[in-house]
Amino acid sequence: MIYSVVKRFSDVFLSLFALIVLSPVLLIAVVGIYISSPGPVLFKANRIGKGGKQFTMYKFRSMHLNNEKGHMITLRTDNRIFPFGRFLRKSKVDELPQLVNILQGKMSIVGWRPEDEENVKKVFVGKYKEILNIKPGLTSPGSLYDYTHGEKYEDEELYEKEFLPRKMDLELYYVRHRSLGYDARLIGRTIKTIIRIVWGKEDFAEPTELHEV
Repeated sequence: MIYSVVKRFSDVFLSLFALIVLSPVLLIAVVGIYISSPGPVLFKANRIGKGGKQFTMYKFRSMHLNNEKGHMITLRTDNRIFPFGRFLRKSKVDELPQLVNILQGKMSIVGWRPEDEENVKKVFVGKYKEILNIKPGLTSPGSLYDYTHGEKYEDEELYEKEFLPRKMDLELYYVRHRSLGYDARLIGRTIKTIIRIVWGKEDFAEPTELHEV
C-alpha cells in the first residue's frame, strides 16, 4: 500500500518536473517533426495497460504517415523512419509524450513497456500474464535490454524466437521484485544508458537480472 502511494506521488512529481525542465527539448522535437515529415506531430497508439485495459499511448511520430503499423518490432534499418525520427528514437525523446499518460494514471515511470492487443494476446500468456497486474511504464529491465540489445536485431523472426523470451523474463522479474529502491536504480540506469547510446556506445553487458530469473 505504501509502495503504491509513494510510487504514484513520485510518478506525478517526476513527470511534471520532466515536462517543465525538458520543455525546450519537446519544442525542438515538435518543430523537427513538422519540418521533416508532413502530418501530425503526435502518434496515438492503442495499447494494453494494467489489467488488460486498453488506453491511448502518446509518442512523437518518428515514421512517415500511415507506416506505423504491422510489425511487432521496428528494425533499426527500417526505411519507414525519417532521419530526424531516427534521432528521436535513439535518444528516446519520442517517448516523452508518455509523461502525459503517466499524469493520467495510465502509465508509470517504471513498468513494462505497453504493447498492442495483438502482441499481448500472443506473448502475455502463461506466467507472463502476471505482468499485466501492474501499470506499464517508460522504463524497466526488459525495455532497457531491448534498447541496448534488442534494437540491434535485423530479423523479426529471430527477435521473437531468440530475444523476446529473455525480455519477457526481465519484465516478469521486475513485477516480482519491484520496490522504490529498485525503481530509483532503474531510472538512474535509464538516464545513464541513454546518454551513452547518444554518444555512440554500442556494446553493453547483459543485465544482471538475467542471472536471477
